Amino acid sequence: MEETPRKPDRILLALLGVVGLLVVVALAVVFTRGGPPPLDPASAAGVVQQYSTAVIDGDTETADSYLTDNARSMCGGGYYSGEPRPSRVVLVSTTERPDSATVRVSIVHSAQDGPFGPSEYEMEDSFRLSKVDGKWLIDQAPYVLQACDGPLVKR
Repeated sequence: MEETPRKPDRILLALLGVVGLLVVVALAVVFTRGGPPPLDPASAAGVVQQYSTAVIDGDTETADSYLTDNARSMCGGGYYSGEPRPSRVVLVSTTERPDSATVRVSIVHSAQDGPFGPSEYEMEDSFRLSKVDGKWLIDQAPYVLQACDGPLVKR
């Protein structure tokens, strides 16, 4: 008796098609996701977001525009960086008072090389802000995000 070749199971083909479609949709979502939405630039958290973006981008002139005179005086004429620039800063919480605010953030560092491949670590710290002439300015930034008008110096 001669066996006829089996036709592919239609359910299996349909299932593989659905799985393939889900993979394509998941990849599309991951690659089309934008960055975080911009916060209100007049809010304390918005000022921290703009400042942090400028520091990560190496734009010390823009970052300097978000600092109080007191914060600028701590610079000592240059840029201090105890570590490489972080890869991102994530908002944890904001406490606004009439003339001051505290913005807690998670600072994430990524490294592409290492003995076991890429790695990532994070730390929490906070910004202290003061309201100067009705505008939020940073009075104290976490040391890894201190930017002063001057060249970026890696230690």
